[in-house]
Amino acid sequence: MAKIIGGLAASHTPTIGFAFDKNKRDDPVWAPIFENFAPLADWLAEKRPDVLVTIYNDHVTSFFFDHYSAFALGVGEQWQVADEGGGARDLPAIKGHPEFAAHIGKSLMTDEFDMSFFQNKALDHGCFSPLSMLCPHKPEWPVKLVPLQMGVLQLPVPSARRFYKLGQALRRAIESYPEDLKVAILATGGLSHQVHGERAGFNNTEWDQRFLDLFERDPEQLANMTIAEYAELGGYEGAEVVMWLTMRGALSSNVVCKHRSYYLPSMAGIATAIYEGEDSEPNPAIVERHRQKMAVELTNVEKLDGTYPFSIEMAVRAYRINDYLHRMVEPEHREAFKRDEEASFEAAGLTEQERDLLRRRDWRGLLHYGVIFFMLEKLGAVTGVSNLHIYAAMRGETLEAFQKTRNAPGALYSVAGKGSQNLSWDKSGSPKQ
Repeated sequence: MAKIIGGLAASHTPTIGFAFDKNKRDDPVWAPIFENFAPLADWLAEKRPDVLVTIYNDHVTSFFFDHYSAFALGVGEQWQVADEGGGARDLPAIKGHPEFAAHIGKSLMTDEFDMSFFQNKALDHGCFSPLSMLCPHKPEWPVKLVPLQMGVLQLPVPSARRFYKLGQALRRAIESYPEDLKVAILATGGLSHQVHGERAGFNNTEWDQRFLDLFERDPEQLANMTIAEYAELGGYEGAEVVMWLTMRGALSSNVVCKHRSYYLPSMAGIATAIYEGEDSEPNPAIVERHRQKMAVELTNVEKLDGTYPFSIEMAVRAYRINDYLHRMVEPEHREAFKRDEEASFEAAGLTEQERDLLRRRDWRGLLHYGVIFFMLEKLGAVTGVSNLHIYAAMRGETLEAFQKTRNAPGALYSVAGKGSQNLSWDKSGSPKQ
């Protein structure tokens, strides 16, 4: 089973990435940052984790307020560096671990955390600023990454207690993963700082040290604090340190602090720390009970003939073709498809299998491949194929045979839209002119 080998904490201020990219290690102002991160890099080199679960917040780079989630788990195959307005940093993409991430997602949902899931989003300095200090990364990173993005920028945000409980659930998720993996948890953010308003530039070094003391020895006290109390003591943006509580919740009650440092070069207190739990190995009986609990919701679903639940694993595996079909909501993409299907397939980088399924309008084959039905519906709307024709094709029936099972046997319809309201179809499923 997977095992948590320790927790790392590191601020994610963009000045860390600046110091690294400009090679400021010999500059007296910036040298302490390199010195303070070195023990974390040494620890990672010694322990050699397979996966880093990285807790961070995006800074309105890849996540915007058109859809803003409290807890968003990255389940993709790899993670690019985000362009935050001045060009992306010169860092390679880091591989994800979709299977492990999918398991974590299922486990957290089982524990009643209403997660959202993402892939194909670039990660900003909240993740890559500390990460660039922690691992050698050319030509590639030595570890895989599962990002856990926390929505801490738009009120309301979860309570400190909720972040702490998420960590406890995260531990159950990791330890119930059946394959042997060494997992380190990296918490980023903070410490004290405020970057907006007349209070911009606020710091509280005394509170920063007190926070680090409590984090190690009395996390319950930190979990009982309100967001307003964090903002008062550590600055409004400094309240993001509640994210650290997720890492702390995933560790045992008693931890050993292997390293701790603090430095305030400019706007934010930069802290680094290493924590190792003192507890024993996971109890196999408890782990097995949790696995059984995870399986309850879908027990016997496999017995439902012709039923294919759309899972995280499927969403990752068939992302490219689902994305291609989802873009049928874009007028330019629709027109490019209608104008020259083959050129449209090529531009999207579809595989030959995906192209063949689309050319043949193989509705059942597309579904089996991993295309969710609502993308088939969009393709039908664009190509003039009714929903009823798609339903019949998936059942392996003629339209006439399928319509006999309906209360309104003559009704043919497609997704609502200007182009579909006046269409009628012939027996082959093609629109009549």
